[in-house]
Amino acid sequence: MKAAVFDQFQTPLEIRSVPEPECPSDGAVVRVAACGICRSDWHGWMGHDGDVALPHVPGHELAGTIAATGCDVVKWKTGQRVTVPFCCGCGTCRECDAGNTHICDNYTQPGFTQWGAFADYVVIRHADVNLVELPPSIDFVTAASLGCRFATAFRAIVDQAKLKPSETIAVHGCGGVGLSAVMVAAQIGAQVVAVDVDPTRLSVAGELGADVLVNAREQDPVNAITDATAGGASVSLDALGHRDTCRNSVRCLRKQGRHVQVGLMLGPDSDPPVPMSNVIAGELQLMGSHGMQASAYPQMLNLIESGAFEPERLIHDRVSLDEGAILLTQMDQFPGAGVTVIEFDQ
Repeated sequence: MKAAVFDQFQTPLEIRSVPEPECPSDGAVVRVAACGICRSDWHGWMGHDGDVALPHVPGHELAGTIAATGCDVVKWKTGQRVTVPFCCGCGTCRECDAGNTHICDNYTQPGFTQWGAFADYVVIRHADVNLVELPPSIDFVTAASLGCRFATAFRAIVDQAKLKPSETIAVHGCGGVGLSAVMVAAQIGAQVVAVDVDPTRLSVAGELGADVLVNAREQDPVNAITDATAGGASVSLDALGHRDTCRNSVRCLRKQGRHVQVGLMLGPDSDPPVPMSNVIAGELQLMGSHGMQASAYPQMLNLIESGAFEPERLIHDRVSLDEGAILLTQMDQFPGAGVTVIEFDQ
């Protein structure tokens, strides 16, 4: 099969022919139809993630068709259209028993703990607890764009922050996760403040329902958010994962507000200083949000089918595997205003 491989961190990916993966007894092999290009993949390519072993094939936001199933798989058969959460559970640990397969103690993650979906085929372990069937109305490219962006934002806002229509939310960083968060929060009916340094991304955020646009290069985002929300946001979400956006997200909250950290804090942004004096004085809540479990996908997919959400509006570009291999190395520059997806020939 064809795959994009890097042999050393921070070196160009090479498109080459590699053996097709063997199907484990509890897993499935998925023929990849589409795969998102995500900044998390860039972190892996940079060497920021200890799960990545060389040589490596990135790619964790995928959709496609089941090409093979293992002898122990009972829920799936070849030919079914599927997607998968970016973090997969084992199905037997304490967290999986509690329904939290996305934070499994023995997780597997295509593109990190194993070769990913910048390839014609990818293995999904523990298929019965991790695969998600796609409705006929949702195409592969849209499904791949859900991956670690839209699904992550959906759970962060709906399940973690429990955002209400009467509340205000600040979204720091208008990349794929941030724009998804804007769309979800606007549909809920909350007042949305979008923060970024790129006017194009802010313009897209406005089109998706943001009420207030803040260019952090031109004004202090904490003061701007506090003014726009009459005292601070009820919920604030750091969708970027940077020392400054994390700190600003906490500082812009009203009393008893909720900060949700979604953007990964890796490399030089690991262990950021958090203004704990604000947390104590304002009785703030700090929480993380890490993807979404497969069992929770139907609620989101039903809302997409109903037209409540239109994640396809977030897709900025569709590219080939060759183009995607180049774009991955440029993700620190945040190319485009939305989500870029690799589309495979079927």
